[in-house]
Amino acid sequence: MTFGGPAALLASEGILDADQIRGTARGIAAVQRPDGAIPWFHGGHLDPWDHTEAAMALDVAGMPERALAAYRWLAASQNPDGSWYAAYADTPEGVSEPTNRLRESNFTAYIAVGVWHHWLATGDQDFLAEMWEPVRRATEFVIALQAPGGEILWSRDEHDRAAAEALLTGCSSMYQALRCALAIAERIGRPRPDWEAACGRLGHALTEHRELFADKNTFSMDWYYPILGTALRGAAAEKRIAEGWERFVVPGLGARCLSTNPWVTGGETCELVLSLWALGDVARARTLLRDIQHLRDESDGMYWTGRVYEANLQGHQPAIWPEEKTAWTAASVLLALAVLAEEKATVAVFGGEGLPEGLPVSCAGEECLAA
Repeated sequence: MTFGGPAALLASEGILDADQIRGTARGIAAVQRPDGAIPWFHGGHLDPWDHTEAAMALDVAGMPERALAAYRWLAASQNPDGSWYAAYADTPEGVSEPTNRLRESNFTAYIAVGVWHHWLATGDQDFLAEMWEPVRRATEFVIALQAPGGEILWSRDEHDRAAAEALLTGCSSMYQALRCALAIAERIGRPRPDWEAACGRLGHALTEHRELFADKNTFSMDWYYPILGTALRGAAAEKRIAEGWERFVVPGLGARCLSTNPWVTGGETCELVLSLWALGDVARARTLLRDIQHLRDESDGMYWTGRVYEANLQGHQPAIWPEEKTAWTAASVLLALAVLAEEKATVAVFGGEGLPEGLPVSCAGEECLAA
């Protein structure tokens, strides 16, 4: 495996040096199982969304063979209806047994983001053809959960019952995923006008009809995810960031996961970095990425999930918490470095420029339809 070029590019930001970046990449790779699965940590569990994020980071770090194995694990593990389960156990025998049989639409959709990112990073057209069926089936599962308002319900349970609500964070991520799925379809010559309609309706719901989504405004993800998922840009996005900044950002430490708790987390902070970068707010993005380095463990290049920075009502004292170093937290650091360093594949996926936007939507009274 070679790291020279990618590590040097990411190190150009001056936040981590090339050796530190290589260490983080090796740390993620060390968690990956022989079958390609990437659990949170050895003995933990795997969820399809974080597995995909880790695969994207492996591409960023110059390890495309590892990333390819991760996507092939997804293809091999896909349910007949196109979904994946919410969690799989990491055991010595491998990662295949589900521990949570909920099928989340957001977790299922994210394969399209990873597949498009891998193609942009490698130019491997055969890979796109190989992954078309898993992406198609996943996208069909997701679109089947779209409600009349354009929002997408967040899950189906083991009895195939759809959830009663849609989540702003998940739908924002699914908007990005639908755009990537459309890009894949276009690239291999498989036009999907039904996906274009679904994507346009979801984007319209995210920007114009926030009342369609469950109220989770204490979570920082609901604050920045419409930007991270490429739905919100310009003045409206800048206003949204300004409105939540003091609630969620702790100077010198990073971003809270919850506005109600004195707990900063690496993953949320790095996603906020990606969101700020997408708005051109590069200075604050760099500052936040530097701030979160207090979660780094130099012994293996990995990152603790979060830190409680003062005592709270739940009895947690200032300390690293939980005591786990997750592959997806380390991955989020590398992806944040990648956009700041203008690495082309990651810039294209999170910048959104050039991605299909779906069909425009017009509203007549309470009814909004794709044109």
